[in-house]
Amino acid sequence: MLWVKTFHIVFVASWFAGLFYLPRIFVNLALVPPDSTAERERLLLMARKLLRFMTLLAVPALGLGLWLWLGYGIGRGPGNGWLHAKLAVVLVLLGYHHGCARLLRAFEQGRNRHSHVWYRWFNELPVLLMVLAVALVVVKPF
Repeated sequence: MLWVKTFHIVFVASWFAGLFYLPRIFVNLALVPPDSTAERERLLLMARKLLRFMTLLAVPALGLGLWLWLGYGIGRGPGNGWLHAKLAVVLVLLGYHHGCARLLRAFEQGRNRHSHVWYRWFNELPVLLMVLAVALVVVKPF
């Protein structure tokens, strides 16, 4: 079980690195002048590759988490409401990940509607969600 936990943590941390960095690329994309095609294409390429990579990292993170829950029974039984809250946080993170993919598509199609300031605030959400998830796992408040 400790190996499963280890790899779960490694893949989650790696997935979060992508969740933190992709919106930073969006900040830069939102700042690109309309006549700077090369810069825009370079940032779009970086964003596409990062999205693909972070999606590949999310799959084992989720699979290993399910293995811990369903295979080893972590979070089962009374006094484990923290796991339900953590699973809700994970669902929100999956929605955020999907939202990043949609925002990237909008950039690719020239339909971005947000400013670089909006993306700076958007970038803070995974930080807050990570703090919440870690607090739920470590403190187990309910």
